[in-house]
Amino acid sequence: MKVLQQGLDGLDASEPFDLLVVGAGGAGLACALLAALDGARVLLVERTGLVGGTTALSAGTTWVPGNAHSAEVNPGDTLDQARSYLDHAVGEHSPRALREAFLAHGRRAIETLEARTDVRFRPYPRHPDYLSDLPGSTLCGRALEPLPFDGRQLGALFGLLRPPIPEFTVLGGMMVDRTDIGHLLGVRRSLTSLRHSVRLLARHALDRLRHPRGTRLVMGNALVGRLLLSLSRQAGVTLALNTSLDGIERDAHGVVGATLRHQGQTRPVRLRGGLVLASGGFNRHPQWRERLLPGIPPAWSPGAPGHTGEAQALTLALGAHHGTAAKSHAFWAPCSLRQRADGSRAVFPHFVMDRAKPGMITVNQRGERFLNESTSYHQFGLAMQAAHAQTPSIPAWLVCDADALRAYGIGMVRPGGRGLAPFLADGYLRQGATLAELATQLGMDAGCLQASVAQNNAAALAGHDAAFGRGVTAYQQNLGDPARAGAGGNPNLGPLQTAPFYAVQLYPGDIGAATGLVTDAQARVLDGGHQPIAGLYAIGNDMQSIMGGAYPAPGITIGPGLVFAHLASRDAVSRAQRAGTPD
Repeated sequence: MKVLQQGLDGLDASEPFDLLVVGAGGAGLACALLAALDGARVLLVERTGLVGGTTALSAGTTWVPGNAHSAEVNPGDTLDQARSYLDHAVGEHSPRALREAFLAHGRRAIETLEARTDVRFRPYPRHPDYLSDLPGSTLCGRALEPLPFDGRQLGALFGLLRPPIPEFTVLGGMMVDRTDIGHLLGVRRSLTSLRHSVRLLARHALDRLRHPRGTRLVMGNALVGRLLLSLSRQAGVTLALNTSLDGIERDAHGVVGATLRHQGQTRPVRLRGGLVLASGGFNRHPQWRERLLPGIPPAWSPGAPGHTGEAQALTLALGAHHGTAAKSHAFWAPCSLRQRADGSRAVFPHFVMDRAKPGMITVNQRGERFLNESTSYHQFGLAMQAAHAQTPSIPAWLVCDADALRAYGIGMVRPGGRGLAPFLADGYLRQGATLAELATQLGMDAGCLQASVAQNNAAALAGHDAAFGRGVTAYQQNLGDPARAGAGGNPNLGPLQTAPFYAVQLYPGDIGAATGLVTDAQARVLDGGHQPIAGLYAIGNDMQSIMGGAYPAPGITIGPGLVFAHLASRDAVSRAQRAGTPD
């Protein structure tokens, strides 16, 4: 692989490229890699100076029903069950043909990556579908996670990999996944955890002697690292960083060329097979964001900075259009915000570690509970916006007592209850010796907050949340803590009773686009007459989500992103071969 970081002068455009991929996130990397494996001459362009996109910031979970690993943990699962689940979760909000293509080709896409590249997955023993009360849902098997990866294998390319969200790391850049966190928290209770933790810390100490951050990569960083290593071994690939798509050329036969931009320099390239958009979605396009996500500023989004929508905008002149049937234009998570020492803003998604645990409640600006704290992060974000239309609920407040903070942390505050001073000093964390004192700090009625806590404590004692049904599904219970459940045994319910009491502000942050360009089942972009625009493809968050704005399971962006990267690359390479023999 040839890497261009400082400009396009080294770009060899004397011969056509078989494929141009715009965007080097997870889907774009996979598409470029799969096409190169089939002999294509590939140009991959990325508008930022780092590869990985939002995939690199994510957990890297990859939801693909029927994958070859599923039988290890759930041998009874079938594609028919997955089909039923998607029918109930998504329904008419996305075309059935696209869901069928995803189910039919998912296993092959994952097998191809694992057989021909360094990408490796494993099934997590228990990782429930998010709407686990619907028919066809499962507790495990469909969600895969990337195996940890040694970033040292990348050599100089390690510096091109987008780092994880700093607040998701510990000790100055050491990545940890759920397994690691369990061992680190259990270091005093288990010899196995002690050994695991010692190995982690020793490795990180050695890393920091040579690298700016840890090189043991997990989650989305591991997936992107594995894709980048595999791509680096392909001689027919050129990666151009800090480069944008500036124009698309089309003739009677379809897309045949493009213009690239690096700072003030432009460069035309010719294309045999076409162009794949994998630029991350519309989320930072000012006009589309104002129209599709009104009232939600981009500062609340924890996504990577490259998804400006500019590449999508160029396709509209060719007849492309956005989908309209999605339940939501974006996928959501509750996020907390804090300014870092360097002046940048930290946006921390509250996925699993705090809000659903016993001893935690979420209240609006009056101090009233208004949602099920243990629902999925997507539903949580939607519930915040729906509630705000009636009662000020943005920002909301995540409230806990001292026991819960020590056990789980809260947002960017680590478990253990130590090191609170800087968070209290800058106002990220609020503290009150009593609930009434905390309410005064939060600008809410003390009686309302006290009543909400009393309601929660009574529900914890009974084991049943009559107000919002917290902890009634297998997914919700998986986020709880059976060891700290209230007297009623509900793992998501526990009393708030130990002073002091704490709170952190929550905002709805968009974590990805659900609305994108309308495509067919081969990821070919469709025009207004529902005909493919030859040589133009959209995958990842540039593609109208097959989930229709629902969020039925973990990894429902990365899984389809990889599967449709497989389908798009295969179709584009075939088109290139028909146009002429690839180099």
